[in-house]
Amino acid sequence: MTSLTVEKPPPAEPEAPTRTKNTLAKRLVPWGYLSPTVVLIVLLMVVPIIMVISYSFRDNVIVQENSVFAGFANYTEVLTDPDFLAALKNTFIFITVSMVAHLLLGLGFAMMLNSGMLSGVTKAIFRVVYVLPWLFTIAVIAVIWRLLLDPSGVVNYVLQTLGVISDGVNWLGDPGSALWVVTFVNIWSGYPFFMISLLAGLQGIPGELYEAASVDGANPWQKFWNVTIPQLRPVIISMAVLDLIWTSQQFALIWMMTGGGPLNSTEMLSTFTYKLAFSEYEFATASASAVVVLLLTMILAFFYVRQQRER
Repeated sequence: MTSLTVEKPPPAEPEAPTRTKNTLAKRLVPWGYLSPTVVLIVLLMVVPIIMVISYSFRDNVIVQENSVFAGFANYTEVLTDPDFLAALKNTFIFITVSMVAHLLLGLGFAMMLNSGMLSGVTKAIFRVVYVLPWLFTIAVIAVIWRLLLDPSGVVNYVLQTLGVISDGVNWLGDPGSALWVVTFVNIWSGYPFFMISLLAGLQGIPGELYEAASVDGANPWQKFWNVTIPQLRPVIISMAVLDLIWTSQQFALIWMMTGGGPLNSTEMLSTFTYKLAFSEYEFATASASAVVVLLLTMILAFFYVRQQRER
């Protein structure tokens, strides 16, 4: 009998290098998608921030060829400038009043639109009316309110007709009223964002919580304080921190309505920094002021990120 010999197949080649290449390629694919955005962020944000920080420690930047190292002299000049301190105070008042008013108006209108006392058509009409200020750009808002608040404008005409005032008031030209007027306009233009966010939060509260509170004998105020507010707390905190950041960076509205005047009564940190750079050409001092604003904004952003992680 003839014996059959079975040939063994050749040993397989190692696949480790191929697997390594495939794994490396898979890891690099997400970075390939992110690379355009990363490049834009570096060019448009990181590089300018580094340049501004470097300018803040030097003198005679941009306007002269050779700048000199100045240390913290620019920061000392900015932080001891009476105009900077006035701008800081105005910014604090502007932010605080705007944020509180945004919250109260937004919550009040959101609760009204979420109640069952209004019909669907009425709610739709009110939604359109309340959201209108949010649809206009800052430039349009500034122009509209400058016309309305003119000494011969509609606001003075209505107040004179009602007998509230006898003569036309220059609301934006009076140092005593200008800050409160621009704050009111900022409140009017910004509350719809609060209203929409809080309305979404209210619609997400389970009705069983209110039913359980009714069974326990809770009145409407107790339901609001012990059910509504705790359920909306994460939304309220997030919106408050975002509003702080956005309002602190408000520039266009102030600049187009008053330009920081009259007599610096509406001067904000943003307009103060802008004037230093592009009116007085003190780019080094303006850079120091911009870094201070950046640090304050980063502190607010830190609290916002931490609050989001806690959620």
